[in-house]
Amino acid sequence: MRVMVQKFGGTSVATDEARALAADRVAQAVEAGWSVVVVVSAIGRKGAPYATDTLLGLLNGVDPQVSPAPRESDLLLACGEVISTVIFAQTLRARGYETIALTGGQAGIITDYEYTNARILEIQPAYLLQQLGTGCIVFVAGFQGATERGAITTLGRGGSDTTASALGAAVKPHVEHVEVEIYTDVDGVKTADPRIVKDARTLAVASYAEVSEMAHQGAKVVHPRAAEIAEIHDVPLWVKSTFEEAPGTLIRRANSSEDSSPRITGVTSTGKLVYLRFPLPDVSDTDRAKIEREVYRLLRNEEISIHLSSTGNGAFAFAVVREHLGRVAELIDGLVIPGELGPRTHPPYGVITLLGIGSKGRGLNAQRTLLAGASSLVDIRVVEADLVENCTMVSVIATGIDDIPGILVKMLGVLDEQGVWLYQTADSEFSMSVLIREADSVRAVRTLHEAFHLGNAGTCG
Repeated sequence: MRVMVQKFGGTSVATDEARALAADRVAQAVEAGWSVVVVVSAIGRKGAPYATDTLLGLLNGVDPQVSPAPRESDLLLACGEVISTVIFAQTLRARGYETIALTGGQAGIITDYEYTNARILEIQPAYLLQQLGTGCIVFVAGFQGATERGAITTLGRGGSDTTASALGAAVKPHVEHVEVEIYTDVDGVKTADPRIVKDARTLAVASYAEVSEMAHQGAKVVHPRAAEIAEIHDVPLWVKSTFEEAPGTLIRRANSSEDSSPRITGVTSTGKLVYLRFPLPDVSDTDRAKIEREVYRLLRNEEISIHLSSTGNGAFAFAVVREHLGRVAELIDGLVIPGELGPRTHPPYGVITLLGIGSKGRGLNAQRTLLAGASSLVDIRVVEADLVENCTMVSVIATGIDDIPGILVKMLGVLDEQGVWLYQTADSEFSMSVLIREADSVRAVRTLHEAFHLGNAGTCG
């Protein structure tokens, strides 16, 4: 058995016309001799009746002051994918194909109990393989699974990509060959967002690492978790367009000199970020490390991702997605962190660090009032974050970045020529990034894309 897992996003199943084109892709795979598993996202985007954000808005609208229970939220959100899966299965059935529609749990996807952002623990593919063996096209609701006790869970944003990649990995040991196709509204992985850069080029081949890094740094084509799962299990991953006849991009392991040679792949931007810098002058290394550790621990526990973290020059800093700022303020503003206690025989007996986030938080002044009575016993050190809103991170993605000298110098040079102000720089194994004003984002992406000759008229390298 040769299995093709095809994933269709919300725009690919949003209308009768789109579903007809998506159905053509499924039919082509069946006629080419593949046994096909189809993973489906909820129909449409925010505003469409069954889109994930629409359902979430309906639930939150019951009483904006009372947060829904995560378990019940997952139960509702999973309905969007179930509806689109059944509708799309019927679309193929109307063409004469045998089909069966399954929820994530019915397809054998077992997750942990982390509602709204569950992790797949295992996939039991026996029933799915049995249905494929009868000649059925198996449709699986994306973005979801079930706990061992049968409670429905969702896999977080981009979860349908993860579903497709994980199903491909699960069936691989049981079949002759497996591939995964991610269908979207672009014709593959681009060197930049085509809405920003008109001559952005479609990559014919990219490595798992390149695509995962592009996704982490803001590209929206494939969820990074899907690329990581495919890499672990060495499952070929394609990105193709539902709406155009184009070869697409093959994502695979860098297993040849062509794939692994140093090259610049693309330019990405993250969207809206907020930059927080906590000045810590005259703070001991021990206290500084303790303050940083506590802040990052709180953010980790809330699963709030950080970007461009840095330490030095008497401060530590990081950026978060703009929509998370309110939660970050709740966690950190007014946070009290005890410092080192010395062998003192008279006051002050120690030091307390009190963190604040300016007008975005309410806790600092409240804690100051509460701690006023202790000021005769301990030093109270107030550290208020410098807050820069309306930022974005722009990254140049590269393979073998250490073997391509001068990337950062070139980035800084061309951005300086454009008058783009930089707040922070960072690098990783596959990228070089700068934090800039959001207003400069489009200009920065276009300038860097041109400077590194990534357009249709140029070549990566």
